[in-house]
Amino acid sequence: MFFQPAILALLLASGLGLAALLVASPWVLQLVRHWDLRSGSRLQLVLERRTYLLSTLVGFVLVVQMASLLLFVFNADRMAVQFVGAMCAVGTLQANSYGFPALYAQLAVFFLASGWLVLHAADARAPDYPLTRLKFVLMVAVLLPAVALSFGLQWLYFGNLSADVITSCCGSLFSVEATDLGGDLAGLPPGPTLWVYALTLLLAMAAAAWQIWRGRAAGLLGVLSVAAFVVAITGIISFLSLYIYEHPHHHCPFCILKPEYGYRGYLLYIPLFAATAAGIGVGILGRVKHLPSLQGVAPVLARRLAWVALLGFGFYLLLSLGMVWQSGLILLEAA
Repeated sequence: MFFQPAILALLLASGLGLAALLVASPWVLQLVRHWDLRSGSRLQLVLERRTYLLSTLVGFVLVVQMASLLLFVFNADRMAVQFVGAMCAVGTLQANSYGFPALYAQLAVFFLASGWLVLHAADARAPDYPLTRLKFVLMVAVLLPAVALSFGLQWLYFGNLSADVITSCCGSLFSVEATDLGGDLAGLPPGPTLWVYALTLLLAMAAAAWQIWRGRAAGLLGVLSVAAFVVAITGIISFLSLYIYEHPHHHCPFCILKPEYGYRGYLLYIPLFAATAAGIGVGILGRVKHLPSLQGVAPVLARRLAWVALLGFGFYLLLSLGMVWQSGLILLEAA
């Protein structure tokens, strides 16, 4: 399994990213300890030059890590044909006990990386770099452990894959009869879930619009973006997947990525993830906008991210409701 190109690409991206962060860590610790923009010492000048290199390196690593999430899911779906019992990415991820933890770690890295990049963008636009110490502390204390955990879980997952394993299909995980979280989500009543789904996304869009207009909804947009993401994934499992498959018992959120369903999953997930990351980024900017040098920077950047959140959530909501409208399944009337 290790020698498949997609697996090698994922492990190389994660491993090299982790190695780059580890190599940069001693310099980062020195920068955090001695950074003082008011000083004109030789050490401060060296640190100021070094921070550009470190920021570029970390930013590149994090962008690659974010893109790896898409490759990880795509690869899991394509590998399903190699396992007996697997029909989609669910079967591949259930081939051993490290599959879903590796996916969850990738999700965590995605959103942590997006938040760090927002901090970096704000810091780079301020004349006195007020977030330099904070962003590098977060790199060492949060991002480095997260990337290390993600790499470790991927290594264990791919290293323990065996084509002789008989895995289970998505129907066993996302079904009303299942006793875990997947079963609970699949068993939610579609009618009320649809109303909560639409209302939560509309509230997130309203918060984004208010942030664009008045600039006073940063914290609210951050919270509602997280809520909208959770509710959106719940809605996909509960009712939206049924309309896409036109089948009253197929709740899988991964099969919608397949070509026989027009890759509609990518059309849904990409704007959802982008909007959620942007909304969280606005919430982060709301926590640092009080800094004097960021008072003219943070609102402009937050407004741009709020536009991404508004358009992303709006596109996702309209597309998902359009899929419900065009489906041949009459689920709500039957319910």
